[in-house]
Amino acid sequence: MTEKPCHNGCTEKRIRRIYEYLDGALTTEDLEEIHAHLTDCPECSREYDLECVIRSVMKRSCCETAPTQLKRSILARIDAQCNEHPVA
Repeated sequence: MTEKPCHNGCTEKRIRRIYEYLDGALTTEDLEEIHAHLTDCPECSREYDLECVIRSVMKRSCCETAPTQLKRSILARIDAQCNEHPVA
């Protein structure tokens, strides 16, 4: 059974390969093939660009630290919950 095209004739498998491409999980030959495809396929190129933006935002937000007051507030709530419902 062949995979149905999802958009612009590309299959879900090819779309998944974009993520492998971004993760550096492909052979040199596969990297070249996906790179060439991204150059020729606007739909997959948009998918790639979107994933790059998402990864960039996630990476940036993972590096940010919470404000000290927020940390204190969260810890105080955790302590209050633990005091109300002690573990036996």
